[in-house]
Amino acid sequence: MKPRKVWAVYFSGTGTTEKTVRHIARGLAEKLGTDCDVFSYTLPQARQEELRFSADDLVVFGSPVYAGRVPNVLLPYLKEKVKGCGALVVPVVLYGNRNFDDGLIELRNILTDNGFATVAGAGFIGEHSFSRTLGAGRPDAADFAVMDTFVDRVAEKVAALECAPAEPVTVRGETPIRPYYTPRDRNSNPINILKVKPKTDADKCVQCGWCAANCPMGSINPDNCAEVKGICIKCCACVKGCPNGAKYYDDEGYLYHQHELEDMYARRAEPELFW
Repeated sequence: MKPRKVWAVYFSGTGTTEKTVRHIARGLAEKLGTDCDVFSYTLPQARQEELRFSADDLVVFGSPVYAGRVPNVLLPYLKEKVKGCGALVVPVVLYGNRNFDDGLIELRNILTDNGFATVAGAGFIGEHSFSRTLGAGRPDAADFAVMDTFVDRVAEKVAALECAPAEPVTVRGETPIRPYYTPRDRNSNPINILKVKPKTDADKCVQCGWCAANCPMGSINPDNCAEVKGICIKCCACVKGCPNGAKYYDDEGYLYHQHELEDMYARRAEPELFW
């Protein structure tokens, strides 16, 4: 099969999923001799309309993993407004060096239910949204080299197909999908950070509005950037993207969980590929 077009589709608060999905999609388009297009569903306005593909598309579909799963705030959009219509798809998840748990199989299952034919899948590592040391600099040169190998294998598989596969590719994960990972302290007590929101350093904030314009939940008031009026998913787009470094978290439970992750998962996690 030769796809009419390869798509890079992703949610990416801090850019790691974007880098990964774009690299894979561009590589596949080059190998298969076709065009590449991009769609980001990161910002809320992008998730308002239906996203529909066709049977002659190949879609590299990316999502970050939060607590070992596809972020629950994205599920209504992914389940209700993304239509495969027979397109081939490569689900890709990015995780912050701990584990992608059931995130990849969950994304695969959602896309299968939406009418996609899954030909491959992958779990890659990105710098953890909470941290600047956990998975720092990932994806890095070694990750991009693995992506290139993945591109070669997937392109070969797609080119050899006579029709879309009837069964989705096997990926790591459990059925039924397990609950979201729960942060705990060293006494195994759960740490609840669901309602934690970022603070603003008034001495650094110049009210430029960058955080409000780039919040994936649209939760920051553009007229007062210190006000987080909606939910916060802890993607840290505002913390890592603020041009003046004015955003931060100071919640005790959040910081404890951050430091525990940095202590426990300092090893180099490696990508996992499935085709």
